[in-house]
Amino acid sequence: MQSYDRKTPIAFVGLGVMGAGMARRLLDAGYALTVCDLSEEHTRAFAALGATVAASPSEAVAKSRILFLSLPETTHVESVLFGTDGAVGALAPGSCVFDTSTISATAVREFARRLKESGIEMLDAPVSGGKDAAAKGTLTCMVGGPKDVFEACREIASFIATRYLHMGEHGAGQIAKCCNQVAVANAMMGVAEALTLARKQGVDSTLVREALLGGAAKSFSLEKHGQRIIDHDFVPGFSVKLMRKDLNLATQAGHDRGAVMLGAHVALQLLETLYAQGEGDRDWSVLGALVERLSGIDDNKS
Repeated sequence: MQSYDRKTPIAFVGLGVMGAGMARRLLDAGYALTVCDLSEEHTRAFAALGATVAASPSEAVAKSRILFLSLPETTHVESVLFGTDGAVGALAPGSCVFDTSTISATAVREFARRLKESGIEMLDAPVSGGKDAAAKGTLTCMVGGPKDVFEACREIASFIATRYLHMGEHGAGQIAKCCNQVAVANAMMGVAEALTLARKQGVDSTLVREALLGGAAKSFSLEKHGQRIIDHDFVPGFSVKLMRKDLNLATQAGHDRGAVMLGAHVALQLLETLYAQGEGDRDWSVLGALVERLSGIDDNKS
């Protein structure tokens, strides 16, 4: 398959926390970029940077060879691709859908099959690393789909990710992302419980975090989210509602194949509690504050 190069026109649908960073990286790299998003505020910001704004997915891809997606839910991806004014009818044969969303692996396989009927390739390419990594182009991208399509997109993907791994056929990227979220959720639970234990025993949790960062307990969750929990700073980087969605996908994938996922289920139960309490838009590290409250600590930090 012919590689896509710097002259390839790109459409980008979904300019949220992650999508905006990735789209900006592609624009700064010199690609001709057409963007589409439900938020006029988001599209105005990109228009000011030189991007073309489209009113619908079909309009966005009319002159594009690659469609990037960064959307919250499986149903959103399906609508953008196959719904009213969806992309599939306007994408030319030989084009590629590069989907960085975290969605159902089963759905991805079906979407890829339907796109292939129109001569369009698809890569499921969920990303990990958070908002800052998206802005810096240092994400990890876990890709499922044909190896030759993966290779054709390598140059473009290098502007959004420093680690770009081909995991296997369609759906493999989504399963790899599920594995990432399971590991992160278990790490977060450990950090929340450790810091709560320190507080319950009257030991300074800030000092405990510093001590643990110097040993085997060191992790991204302890370094970044541990400080958030101590400060009760839950301005969203990655929200409760998105992690809740991801862990639902992961635990369903585990259920489908009989995988034991005890820690992921506990973390999901706590996220469901936070979501039910109206905290879905807060950073998911607020899980640490919930563990504190369940342990009898309620110091009314915001």
